[in-house]
Formats: sequence, C-alpha cells, structure tokens
Amino acid sequence: LAERLNRRECTGGTDIAVIRLPHLSNFTDFDVLEHLDGVSLRYVENPEELGLPDAVILPGTKNTMEDLLWMRQNGLEAAVLKKAAEGKVIFGVCGGYQMLGESLSDPDHVEAGGEIKGMGLLPMHTIFRDSKTRTRVQGRFPQVKGILHTLTGTELEGYEIHMGESILSEGAEPFTEITDTVKMESKTDGAACSNVYGSYVHGIFDKEEVAKKIVEALGEAKGMDVSQMTSVDFAQFKETQYDKLADGLRKHLDMKKIYEILEQGI
Repeated sequence: LAERLNRRECTGGTDIAVIRLPHLSNFTDFDVLEHLDGVSLRYVENPEELGLPDAVILPGTKNTMEDLLWMRQNGLEAAVLKKAAEGKVIFGVCGGYQMLGESLSDPDHVEAGGEIKGMGLLPMHTIFRDSKTRTRVQGRFPQVKGILHTLTGTELEGYEIHMGESILSEGAEPFTEITDTVKMESKTDGAACSNVYGSYVHGIFDKEEVAKKIVEALGEAKGMDVSQMTSVDFAQFKETQYDKLADGLRKHLDMKKIYEILEQGI
C-alpha cells in the first residue's frame, strides 16, 4: 500500500535497486537509505526495470522459496547474477540473504517443503525448521572485505525474525558479530564473499554511520564525489514519526475510555 514501493525510476546519484518480491516483508529496512542525499532507491519487479544499479538489495520475504522461484521464472535471478558478475554490490536481508546461498532445504514443510537450488552467490546452505527466531540484537562488522570494507568496526543494531538456519561453507566469512540482547548470547551472523553480502538482521541500515558508509562506498566505486553527502539522524526521524502517529491517535480516539479499559477492564 506504500506509494514509494511503486518508485521505478532512477533520479540520479547512487542507484540502489530493491527487488519487489511478491511476499515482500519489512520494507522499512530501507527507509534510512531513501532519506540520504544523492541516493535513488527504487523497487523493481522485472529484468527490464533493473537497469544499471550500483547495488541490488534482496529484501525480507514471508516465503523465501516461492519468491526465489518467482525471480527464477521471470528472469530477475539471471539479471541479478549478471550484476554480481559485473562486480556490483549484492546485499541480502533475511529471506533475501537465504536466497543468495547454494541451497534451501525445507524438510519440515515450514514453507513449500522439499529442496531447491539457491542463487549460488554465497557458499552456504539454509535449512528451515519449525522454531522461529525472534529477538533484538546489537553488534558490529568485524572485518569486511570488498567494496564495503569501510564498514569494518562499525556498530549496528536491529532485530531478527525468521525461520531457518544458514550454515556457511568454505569460502564464506561471517558478515557481522552480534549479541542477542534478550538472551545475552553472542554469535556471528550473515555471510560475505567478494561483492556479495547478507545478514539476518532487520534494521541493519538504521544506524546513521552504517547507511552513510555503504552509500559513500558505492559512490566512490562509481567515481562520484561523496565529500558533500549529508547524513540523517534516522533514530530521531523515527521518533518524529511515532509522535505524529500518537498525535493522530489522541485526536481521533477516545483516550479517556481506552485508559479506563486498560485500568478497569471492559
């Protein structure tokens, strides 16, 4: 329903294409990128719309296997593989990250069941299980190679909400080191190989420094002058939006009655 998901044209500057999957989820992951000066973030549904992006993002999805087959059937998978071969940054988040591996297996029929081949851009295998990971995390990028190497040492935060576990094979390195802030357990997350990166963390771009460094790296790879780029305090932006929502609720709802129900019951 969000109008910005219909944005198809590049308006100049750094061009980031997000694959508009049929079961797209958590599209707010990219809000911070949309608010950076000199960034054109758009959503594409077919190879013709992909054009000449500086980076391609595969977002989260409610059905990883079906959406990967959709990409395979309409030609988008082949188009993304071509961009990866050209050295463009390919970035997968959650379900999009799972697609980038070598295989996806669903023995418990969490999704469609069975096993399908992945895009083969990251040496890893994903297995879907009945249990679901739901937690908040914080961490850092330990040692990033390739175009996004300036992320090394940068802190991040976000949340996990996914089915499945991805197991790295030889040739892939963990992308992040994170701590589950609920269980207070530390672990590695995601994978990186050459110009392809993936993570389970939603909100991975939300920290101002993370988004800025990614866009700066893409701009420099393109030969752009990024010295005048201004960043955005996205945490403050979100608080402003929450305040607007709260004001709207107070204006149009009987808040006295709602508090009465909260305190005394119906």
